[in-house]
Amino acid sequence: MTAYRTVVVGTDGSESSLRAVARAGALAGACGATLVIACAYLPTDPDDRDVRGAADVLKDEAYQVMGSSPAEETVRTAHERASGAGAGDVRTVAVVGSPVEALLDVVKRESADLLVVGNRGLAGIKGRLLGSVPADATRRSAVDVLVVHTTD
Repeated sequence: MTAYRTVVVGTDGSESSLRAVARAGALAGACGATLVIACAYLPTDPDDRDVRGAADVLKDEAYQVMGSSPAEETVRTAHERASGAGAGDVRTVAVVGSPVEALLDVVKRESADLLVVGNRGLAGIKGRLLGSVPADATRRSAVDVLVVHTTD
């Protein structure tokens, strides 16, 4: 078996997701792999009914970043965390869309061979309605998935 060459990790800026970023950074550094840090976000166009509807459902959840500027700040912070954990070659990308769709798209575009996600997902009724990012990503990914235990 060969070492991973390209690792993708998702972040929403939460401390939990940044723990997954640090683990991905350490793994990428140890393997000499490229680390691609992705943040999915919804545009903040107030005239877009789909965006307003998604924002109403998600409300205060850290699950979805709203707007490109917060997404860019999120990946900058994550880049620092990954570099501090040992990642050498780090790229960042902010992608419009839902977290799972965005991660799977980045994995495909980057020809990644590992996807890293944190184990924290939505709980309660929102989780049942919208799904859990770790569970959905694991189920749908065409590449290996590392689920990092990120909660205390």
